[in-house]
Amino acid sequence: MASSPAPFAPFEWMIAWRYLRARRAEGGVSVMTWISLIGITLAVFALIATLAVRSGFRSEFVGTILGANAHVTVYNAGSVTAQGTIDRAIPDYDAMATRVAGVPGVTRVAPLIRGQVMISKARRNAGVEVLGISGENLATLPGIANSDRARGDLGRFGDGIAIGSGVAREIGARVGDRVRLISPNGTKTPFGTSPRINAYEVVYIFSAGRYDIDRTRVYMPFPEAQSFFNREGVADELEVMVTNPEAVDGIALDLLRAAGDNTQIWTWRDASGSFLRALEVEDNVMFVLLSVLVLIAAMNIVSGLIMLVKNKGRDIGILRTIGLSEGSILRIFFICGAFTGLVGTLMGVILGCLFALYIDPIFSLVNYVAGGGVWDPAIRGIYALPAELHLSDVLSAVGLSLGLSFVVTIFPARRAARMNPVEALRYE
Repeated sequence: MASSPAPFAPFEWMIAWRYLRARRAEGGVSVMTWISLIGITLAVFALIATLAVRSGFRSEFVGTILGANAHVTVYNAGSVTAQGTIDRAIPDYDAMATRVAGVPGVTRVAPLIRGQVMISKARRNAGVEVLGISGENLATLPGIANSDRARGDLGRFGDGIAIGSGVAREIGARVGDRVRLISPNGTKTPFGTSPRINAYEVVYIFSAGRYDIDRTRVYMPFPEAQSFFNREGVADELEVMVTNPEAVDGIALDLLRAAGDNTQIWTWRDASGSFLRALEVEDNVMFVLLSVLVLIAAMNIVSGLIMLVKNKGRDIGILRTIGLSEGSILRIFFICGAFTGLVGTLMGVILGCLFALYIDPIFSLVNYVAGGGVWDPAIRGIYALPAELHLSDVLSAVGLSLGLSFVVTIFPARRAARMNPVEALRYE
């Protein structure tokens, strides 16, 4: 007794390939199959492009936060003064910084002075936030010290101030210019408090990669900031950098204990947690919506395959008559449908990866065609549309597309396998 052929035997692939190559007049691939092929290609491309932009946007956002801001900020909870105000100054900031620096995982602790002033040059003014910090600690901020768009010499920070590129653009300042800082809380006189106005040389202009930081931030040497803001002998907060910012919550309790009583901490996740959670929700929603697009494109395979089965009814009857089993017929038409999904997925992966890898020239072309102004950093917060290609994102898109394509192909293939050869050849 002859044994039955193994599944997906060579003759099954040969028959399926002949059906795929056949012209439409011969009952071959229909227009619906081409539509489904293009649909799957575009759906997979859109899914990979969206996942790449999502990953790039989150990486860029987190990178700019960690590159120019403290991973953890230590505050004094405050005490009530005789005048009824709350004093949050840290008088023993050196001792507190030494204790906090001893916590495992901490790489740097820097005392800070923080204040809001007006910066002025000629007749142009802007409101800015001044951070008083030592030059050594400022040089360890990668978003400030390692900016490829920076101008000036950070080594001369002790001779002047460093301002963001947005601030420089707002007031028309360049490296070497002198600007004025105006603080309403200045010198106390018998007639009240007079504003303090000091002039400083701009020695460094940085670009941290975030519009809101570049537009509002100014760095001043720590001793000068203490004098300018009447904070002699104290610090407003401690800026703490850690080895693994993503796991900062794991050492938060140790930092709080090291800082001592009557202190509070504020991590970068506390400051940006709501935005990160919104990004995560948006990512999940976009993945679901684009998955529906892939499903719709895959459903077109069903239409094309049903038309192919209808056109090949006579062939099915002949194949069944000469001895092919239902399983062989099912596999032949499954190969026809799965091939469409496989080719569409492959083309979509290629287009999606090319988009992610060449997003900068593509976006530049779009911006040129549109006449500029497509991406407004004042609204987006970052200066360009980022994209970051991850293997896991590509594999998830491929798995989703192929899985849906293979599943929907089974139903019309089963219909072909269960076709009665007598009925198929009745009128032949």
